[in-house]
Amino acid sequence: MAFNHLPAGVHDALAPLSVTPVTHSVPMAKNHRSDRTPADTESRCSPGTVLARLTAGPSRAARITHTEHLPPRAGRHAVWPDRIRPEVIVAVQKCGIEHPWAHQALAAEHALDGESVVVATGTASGKSLAYLVPVLSTLLDGSEAPGGRGATALYLAPTKALAADQRRSVKELAQPLGTSVRPAVYDGDTPVEERDWVRQYANYVLTNPDMLHRGILPSHPRWSSFLKSLKYVVIDECHTYRGVFGSHVAQVLRRLRRLCARYGASPVFLLASATAAEPALAARRLTGLPVVEIADDASPRGELVFALWEPPLTELHGEKGAPVRRTATAETADLLTDLTVQGVRSVAFVRSRRGAELISVIAQERLAEVDRSLARRVAAYRGGYLPEERRALERALHSGELLGLAATTALELGVDVSGLDAVLIAGYPGTRASLWQQAGRAGRSGQGALAVLVARDDPLDTFLVHHPEALFDQPVESTVLDPDNPYVLAPHLCAAAAELPLTEDDLELFGPAASELLPQLEAAKLLRRRTRAWHWTRRERAADLTDIRGAGGRPVQIVEEGTGRLLGTVDEGAAHSTVHEGAVHLHQGRTYLVRSLDLEDSVALVEQAEPPYSTVARDTTAVSVLETDIEVPWGPGRLCYGSVEVTNQVVSFLRRRVITGEVLGETKLDLPPRTLRTRAVWWTVTEDQLDQAGIAPEILGGSLHAAEHASIGMLPLFATCDRWDIGGVSVPLHPDTLLPTVFVYDGHPGGAGFAERAFHTARDWLTATREAIASCECDAGCPSCVQSPKCGNGNEPLHKRGAVRLLTVLLREAPTEPPREPPTEEDPDGEHRAERAGSPGPGAPAPPAL
Repeated sequence: MAFNHLPAGVHDALAPLSVTPVTHSVPMAKNHRSDRTPADTESRCSPGTVLARLTAGPSRAARITHTEHLPPRAGRHAVWPDRIRPEVIVAVQKCGIEHPWAHQALAAEHALDGESVVVATGTASGKSLAYLVPVLSTLLDGSEAPGGRGATALYLAPTKALAADQRRSVKELAQPLGTSVRPAVYDGDTPVEERDWVRQYANYVLTNPDMLHRGILPSHPRWSSFLKSLKYVVIDECHTYRGVFGSHVAQVLRRLRRLCARYGASPVFLLASATAAEPALAARRLTGLPVVEIADDASPRGELVFALWEPPLTELHGEKGAPVRRTATAETADLLTDLTVQGVRSVAFVRSRRGAELISVIAQERLAEVDRSLARRVAAYRGGYLPEERRALERALHSGELLGLAATTALELGVDVSGLDAVLIAGYPGTRASLWQQAGRAGRSGQGALAVLVARDDPLDTFLVHHPEALFDQPVESTVLDPDNPYVLAPHLCAAAAELPLTEDDLELFGPAASELLPQLEAAKLLRRRTRAWHWTRRERAADLTDIRGAGGRPVQIVEEGTGRLLGTVDEGAAHSTVHEGAVHLHQGRTYLVRSLDLEDSVALVEQAEPPYSTVARDTTAVSVLETDIEVPWGPGRLCYGSVEVTNQVVSFLRRRVITGEVLGETKLDLPPRTLRTRAVWWTVTEDQLDQAGIAPEILGGSLHAAEHASIGMLPLFATCDRWDIGGVSVPLHPDTLLPTVFVYDGHPGGAGFAERAFHTARDWLTATREAIASCECDAGCPSCVQSPKCGNGNEPLHKRGAVRLLTVLLREAPTEPPREPPTEEDPDGEHRAERAGSPGPGAPAPPAL
């Protein structure tokens, strides 16, 4: 596959580099010490030097819009609580850790006191040790009970990779404790013959919420001896449990607590989080329990140089003649190539599976031009790989066989990789929490590190690289989740009833919406009340009613047509846009074309090919208002929040030249429409406001459309969402409002809380949207301001200047105070309503017919 994307003489990936092959390896991380030899540490270039090499030459230097220098920080030690077993302290010291940091000792103290606690400190601050020490000490106590399993602990990770990595760490730390600590992974990859041993003998079980939901809780009688001894539940990377996924996990944890109580256990919850706003509040929503917050990070930190990088404009033109920037994928691949040739150990974080594969392939081709042995030291790591492929990559990463990696967020989440010198972030990851989590992967041995955010050609990334204060001077976001969402709660009530009949006493555990949903579940003949309890009535498994990742439906299998080999899977909800007929699919560096998509059998047939393009699906959307829950006057206009029904259909796909993004053509598709009942924020403007803004009828549609696109692009700065988690529609005259209207809605049934965050931050959100459009240097609109990569109307019509004038008039009369909802019993002051995601109002859609 060739990537000849720049004119001769312009490509600058390899010019300033040494071509000496690199053969050193990547050691495993150890807390509080460096695994590098003194000579290796001394030979390591400073992050400033590495950045200077990357920016050698005038064309490269101009791409840096801002450099932030975070100075090193000294650590503060403490002592472990005296209740920690001496054997555990000795085991920790054998790993080179003489004394804990102050936040680790404090977390252990709370855990031993039986208080649930969340440790919300920076990356590589030793959160794992903070919960492992009290857990290991308690397991050691329990090993002395009859049967050797008087205490057990459950560890939950959002990814299989993180659980496998943590098992390695626990096994190494607990080695001096002998067989008293028996860690084991229990997930979909665990062989059947091992599962009985795990249930009967393991006292530290590492799994994920999916397996807890589908495998452990429905089979709780087989886990009775484990559950009745359960002392601790560890929830790692808990900041990732947000939106619909977080809401599902919250209900899974309530089901776990209910079953533990049935067996006489009341486990303490120990949560580890990246730095986040109000971590105790988020942890309480997640677990349903009071949680103590520890956010004072006492660990040391090496110097971090953080650069914001904007790819240059090319000579190419996009839709409607808009200027086109070089893609973040191309820039990141070149930077990864540079770093690999220099021997700088690096990971490039990419938002999509396809992007990770592309960066890996491009870097390998570039490296092969220098030294073929280097090409083998760069790989991609993403979800969707088969278990054996993931394990092989993890082994190669830990052994040092790999020097550079292009990874999706599967590697972001705490996989213990030390010795990294640089992190490349291809596009803003959606939240400041994720940005700092990814940047923190480098310098994990306390050494200096370089982080580079490479901007994509979209409104939010462009805004951020030119407004660094929005990244470096703002706190991280609050975690948004809503366990009371009826689409989330209903299937979990059914699953709980299948595990143990539901009683009136159980309803408080599941929240106030539970009692309202039970009659509807009875009417649907999913539950039946007998005497004092509700029972599951069906033969099928209740846990199969929902996919807790929020995707829903059966995953679509991707099968190679000629051989019948299973390449991987894709969520049903994403199949229309990613494996439609004619789509380009990448897997392990190989390119495939989708020949057919069978929605009935959930199979996409592909064949290997090398097209010179990638594909992007386009869709059309219509919105109808079901109920307006809250309405706030903005002058004569209105800002509203409520329930809507969205009808969406993928109608075509674009073929874009690889790397440059140049549009080669559009192909129509014939896929069925899909409907979604969800939550939305919308704003209207009146004829007087249009006159004030100078918006004539012929540019009204384009002005609204441009404002809609830009506002969707900017919302991730204010809500913990991804641009692809939300959608929007703009209409010059909407039949429900009878006014020009712009809608932004959650892309999940019942809502995910993002639209509500938009409603409560609307003034700041739309002000930033206006600023992003106005400050863009293009003339008539481009992907950096008002064009959208997924617009089903081909980004037509769009009127950039009209959007700026319209938002100016709208914001002129916006209230200075954010809208507040009426107080409730739980929140008498109404202070936290803006943080509650998507609470179903009176017009919220009824739960689905499950």
